Amino acid sequence: MAASLLKPADRRPEGRERDRQVPSRGMLFTVFAAGIGGTLQYGLNLTTVNAATVSVQNFINETWTERYGTQVESNFIAIIWSFIVTAHFVGGLMGSLIAGPMAIKYGRRNSLLLSNIFILVAALLMGLSKIAKSFEMIIVGRIFSGINSGVALNIHPMYLGESATKQFRGSVTLSFAPFTAAGLILGQTVGLREVLGSDERWPLLLSSCAAPALLQLMILPWFPESPRYLLIDKGDKYLCLEAMRRFHGNIDLTDEMEEMLEEKRASEGQKSKNLWELFRDASVRRQLIIVFVLSSAIELCGNDAMYFYTTYVLRAAGIPEKKIQYAAIGTGICEFMTSLSSNIFIDRIGRKVPLMLGYGLMVVWGSVFTVSLCLQKGIVEHQC
Repeated sequence: MAASLLKPADRRPEGRERDRQVPSRGMLFTVFAAGIGGTLQYGLNLTTVNAATVSVQNFINETWTERYGTQVESNFIAIIWSFIVTAHFVGGLMGSLIAGPMAIKYGRRNSLLLSNIFILVAALLMGLSKIAKSFEMIIVGRIFSGINSGVALNIHPMYLGESATKQFRGSVTLSFAPFTAAGLILGQTVGLREVLGSDERWPLLLSSCAAPALLQLMILPWFPESPRYLLIDKGDKYLCLEAMRRFHGNIDLTDEMEEMLEEKRASEGQKSKNLWELFRDASVRRQLIIVFVLSSAIELCGNDAMYFYTTYVLRAAGIPEKKIQYAAIGTGICEFMTSLSSNIFIDRIGRKVPLMLGYGLMVVWGSVFTVSLCLQKGIVEHQC
């Protein structure tokens, strides 16, 4: 059935696709177009706020004093700062909840484009907060940036995974990780005092997330929608095939079409499930448990907290104040190199081995950090 949909030019020998060492040029461009406004934004918003820590806290103090004529205690500033940090995750939860319905109603590519509305609103609010003398605008802006991240973290890998061929599906889908790490490094770099990290330019730093959003709005519309969405959700076989040709060129597409048609047949007569119905479906319970365990480990490993509170952590570690921002860039580079190497080898060694290795390293280094902090505290008390 799939072969009847393909033109003779598309029914190439199967070996031609297997001989490829890298994805097609169209697929590589799509990876960039999706990533620049996808998970790169998540990494960028993790680190720009850390770079602006001292400046924003001074702004909170100045704003409060000007409003009420009283000085603010450091504990209260810390609480407000915690709200600013946490607001991003509140928005992330909201974005994750609407990502599924958006992907079904508007498609994967269009959902990524629409999510840029949230980040542009966030950039506007945070960029104007100093002029408006309102730190509350930063909190609201962080919620909007979190919504964008929640949508992107769900739909960005979905769009790429549904657009890639079997041979490169793992590496193409995992490309969201290097873009996240690249966003971390970009945020740490523009957050340097010599760039946008000064007391005068911190509003520009927080609103710098608008640049990748505008870039994606200019280039992503030139790329096709997810072939799986076009075939399974829209039922348009020929638009699906045209999208696959634009992604991969004139190669043998029979296997991909067969896979999608089989998925379409399996989904006929079924409606999309909401979150509660998904939890009640016994057929996907094992998959949900796996997703829950893996996602929980990622979120609870302390990685995000490290980026949000890098300044505090490195200061406590004894790094000189003037060198903290440069040491912070090193953490981003480490994550970028790791994610890039995982992206290269995932289709060769599978998924389970890198997962076990990554979680094993988390356990080892988490234990090392815990012991080191306990010993550091004991040494300080002994010296006193």
